[in-house]
Amino acid sequence: MPKPFHLAWFLSRGYGPKAWRQEWGGTDAAQARWMMPDLFVDLAQGMERACFDYLIIEDSCNVPYTYKGNHDTYLRYAASTPKMDPAVLVPYLARATKHLGIIPTLSTSEYPPFLLARLVNSLDHTTEGRVGWNIVTGSNDGGAQNYGMDKHFAHDDRYDRADEFADIVTQLWESWDPDAVVLDREGAIFADGQKVRAINYEGQYFKVRGPLSAPRSPQGRPVLCQAGGSPRGQVFAAKWADTIIASLETVADMKAFRQKVHAQARSTGRDPASIKILFLAYPIIDVSMETARQRRDTEIADAGKHIDASLAMLSRISGIDLSKYPLDEPLPVLTSNGHQSSVAKYAGRTPRALALANANKSGIDYTGTVDHVASMMEDIMEEVGGDGFLLFNGDFTRRYIAEICDGLVPELQKRGLTKRRYEHRTFRDNLMAF
Repeated sequence: MPKPFHLAWFLSRGYGPKAWRQEWGGTDAAQARWMMPDLFVDLAQGMERACFDYLIIEDSCNVPYTYKGNHDTYLRYAASTPKMDPAVLVPYLARATKHLGIIPTLSTSEYPPFLLARLVNSLDHTTEGRVGWNIVTGSNDGGAQNYGMDKHFAHDDRYDRADEFADIVTQLWESWDPDAVVLDREGAIFADGQKVRAINYEGQYFKVRGPLSAPRSPQGRPVLCQAGGSPRGQVFAAKWADTIIASLETVADMKAFRQKVHAQARSTGRDPASIKILFLAYPIIDVSMETARQRRDTEIADAGKHIDASLAMLSRISGIDLSKYPLDEPLPVLTSNGHQSSVAKYAGRTPRALALANANKSGIDYTGTVDHVASMMEDIMEEVGGDGFLLFNGDFTRRYIAEICDGLVPELQKRGLTKRRYEHRTFRDNLMAF
């Protein structure tokens, strides 16, 4: 029997407009109501039919202005903006599903630790144990300026600060013992004060008294997710993450990354099996190889017509204005205080090539029939060793949801590669089942 793997979905570009220029993107009236949760509820319900483990809601809080020094290109294309607050979407998705894990992105640069701990604890209670936290530190100085700072801390300093932040949050979640709530009506005891304690945390960056103002949540510690691809980010992820977002362009790189994270986890005393690394993949599925390839080629051709849209998004991620470099000349080695793992891939490539590659969404081309793509995923996971795939499509439609959840996944299930039902009550237990 093949080894099963996990499936999850990365809601690229967050709680914002989707496929607004596309043929299958819905009516004009529906697109005008992009801020309503309807499309995202449909996605969550499709994912639950297909027994996905979780949905991550990506986020960034500012209207970008890196490309050409202004926000015009971003607003023209709805490129990484506008976005609604992901925490607002969580209750709608939870109400429409029963088992699916839901992970909002919440930044350590934008929340105080106590506020974030309280929010996630509350969401975990109200979803009966189905919430996680995607830990990000922030990277764009425009976001920092929305919170009273001139710019972000240096890259590695942000992770040092995030270490302290995560330590506080997890201590707050554990500041109530699991059996602290007594509910003794006759004895008039709601909670045992001896089982609730202040954390009295004093660190380099934060000072928090505690305890948390609500009992321990159903999962105890909600699922922690992280995507650090830089060396410092990988160390952070190996220490804290239950699941890691990984973006690699070859199977060999995927395998090497997983082995490195496992080695780092062992060095901190963690069991590598407690960290589920999911690799980003953007499948395009159709009834024949030819029609699937035509769809992929159409996307790449559109990117060629709108190079500025792709370059604007790459500029936001990197913090580097790519409009300053000739389109067809190789880029020099660049440095960034933003996403360093992304910038490391720019050197020697032209801005045009980067833009067209961005349209392909992944170094590995998951294009074809259900049978073809399922076979690819099976072979890749067998070579890499696990733990699964994190599917994404920044402009997904209801048609795309059906193609994945009702087309590709049944074939994976038939092969014994993904689960057919949820065996456990909480998100954490389902994620750690294998």
